[in-house]
Amino acid sequence: MKSNYLHTIILGFLVLNIGGLFAQNTKLTEENNQAFQTSFFEALKQKAIKNYPKAIESLEKCYQIDTSNTAVQFELSKNYFLLKKYYESEIFIKKALYKKPSNIYLLLQEVAIFKANQNFEKAIKIQKKIVKLQPSLSNDLVLLYILNKNFDEANKLIIEIENKALSNSKTKGLERYLKSKTQPLTLKQNTDKIEGENSSLNSLINNYNQTKNYKTLVKIINSYIENNQNETLFSITKSELDLFPTQPFLYYANGLALTNLKKYNEAVAVLIIGIDFVIDNPPLKIKFYDMLVTCYTAINQPKEAQKYKQKASVLRKE
Repeated sequence: MKSNYLHTIILGFLVLNIGGLFAQNTKLTEENNQAFQTSFFEALKQKAIKNYPKAIESLEKCYQIDTSNTAVQFELSKNYFLLKKYYESEIFIKKALYKKPSNIYLLLQEVAIFKANQNFEKAIKIQKKIVKLQPSLSNDLVLLYILNKNFDEANKLIIEIENKALSNSKTKGLERYLKSKTQPLTLKQNTDKIEGENSSLNSLINNYNQTKNYKTLVKIINSYIENNQNETLFSITKSELDLFPTQPFLYYANGLALTNLKKYNEAVAVLIIGIDFVIDNPPLKIKFYDMLVTCYTAINQPKEAQKYKQKASVLRKE
């Protein structure tokens, strides 16, 4: 299965990039060209099995042979991004964009970098260029406006999307999510009776209120999940998403609370936003898909439920 999956990835890459890739290597010697191709395919293989440092090693060999190759620069950016080395990732995507400033795949990669760094202003600027090239990606600009708290701009764009008949389920979800936004709250002391756990939980909450440490917040959230405290779980995750807007686990936990409270439409709105932030974490993405299946089934949208069921199935096989 892994072998077939790898072949699919390589084939997909070649379909998108082969023209540009080998056109840039016409001036290389035959020996260098062969070494380039061997190292490049090795990089794709290593990336497919998530060995990103090894992939970078192979790509660096390609880069030494041809420093101007945009396909290599793009792949270096993506591998550094997956290692969360955003500075290096940005350097290489800018090199690629210098030669191909209107390439939508390169622009999307640049947006992903800025979004991961929570530099939403820069991400918005690039996403506007993308929308001009591909209006169907307007929803992503709405999301960036929401993350940057530009709620008026988000509302205006949603209206524009609807007027242009480009609205879909994600647009509706963003609209519902936008309406639910409120000012962040301070966590309150836990008053629910959890036998033998109140003291340690309150200690975590006190610590979090002082430090705003994300790992501490995760421990608090997991405690509420384990004890099925859905009202509290919803309140906390909703408020703290303003502080950690790119953490997918918070969206998942918020969606879980809403699902357990049978607020399925609201859960869908949160989940389809949060899933965009899941990077290189298949188990968490599967949880998102499974919950979307549950929600869409509950609100009698079998086509949407089947779509996410298939996505989860494919990911499990991979």
